[in-house]
Amino acid sequence: MSSPDTAYQAFTLEWHSSVATHRDCWFTPASTNTGSSDSATTLAAGEWVTPTQRAPVTFPRSQFITQHRQLTVTPRTGRFYPQAYAWEALDCSRSDFRPFRLIAATPDTLTADLNHPLAAYPLRIIKSEHAPLTPEISKALTETGAGMQAPYPSVSTDYYASYPFTRADERDDAQFYTTPRFVNHLDTTALAQVTAVYERLLRPGMHVLDLMTSHVSHLPDTLTDITVTGLGMNPAELATNPRLQQYVVHDLNQDTQLPFADDSFDAVICTVSIEYLTQPLAVMQELARVTRSGGKVIMAFSTRWFPPKAITLWTEMHPFERQGLVLDYFLKTGQFSDLHTESVRGLPRPLNDPHRRTTPLSDPVFAVWGTVT
Repeated sequence: MSSPDTAYQAFTLEWHSSVATHRDCWFTPASTNTGSSDSATTLAAGEWVTPTQRAPVTFPRSQFITQHRQLTVTPRTGRFYPQAYAWEALDCSRSDFRPFRLIAATPDTLTADLNHPLAAYPLRIIKSEHAPLTPEISKALTETGAGMQAPYPSVSTDYYASYPFTRADERDDAQFYTTPRFVNHLDTTALAQVTAVYERLLRPGMHVLDLMTSHVSHLPDTLTDITVTGLGMNPAELATNPRLQQYVVHDLNQDTQLPFADDSFDAVICTVSIEYLTQPLAVMQELARVTRSGGKVIMAFSTRWFPPKAITLWTEMHPFERQGLVLDYFLKTGQFSDLHTESVRGLPRPLNDPHRRTTPLSDPVFAVWGTVT
């Protein structure tokens, strides 16, 4: 277990898909003084990940196992599934949870791509100059989901078979949010990473919409010269938020139209709430409408949420595939350019965090953002 004074070093994976720029960062304790300068290594597509050249495998649909304990899985094109779900067809173990991507489907057959999700992309690794790139770090960077956020070439991912999205608790959201919850949904280390993303992307003088906010906006203290409007569900939480100059109580699952004029904001932030939207495509259209051309829309999320109110699809997906879903919201809207995804993982959970006994690692942070055209 790391002490509070342990130094951490970052290993960053940078790559580009056909639709976005991607940056995935993994932190690990520094064993030695690695120095302050960074070095970068560029690797050709397929050089660092395997397998890289396997041909697609087509197999009978009947060999896809649809029932897993309480979960019934319907295979959808473009989505990822554990190879164990089709172990007989893919000639693997029943406990093999490496992902495969479903790239084609007919009433009788399914076609799987077994190549690593990063296999098609040149990769750039940035690290401290003398930091050792060990096999364990290489595995943490590439074998735990990175690559799953990019869409498959020429295949439209079927995220929307059930849209508007369903949830375990379909009662009116106003009932759920009647009681204020003055709690932070992520640990303080993770929230500091969210704040760092906002600090990089926001500028002084901006008018910012904090979408689906509560009693705190997670904005950097350095950005004092900004105007922040909050939209949320609980008036007591909103009234307590010290960063809001004004706020509105509005249920986006009841009414996707935002109560703001066109071009009202320079930027929109949404922190750990995107998973609750049942009609996100309509909301994204509204965000493009109320944000000025050149403005940023930034979605940040993690692996913790209120289970009854998150869309069912969200709860069934790998964290990096969730990032792909949010990226697809931007793509489907058709009004965003310069798309980015970013992940931060591996930092230590604070010693006083109540979840430290469950995991010593901080909540991972995922972000997707784009520029309104």
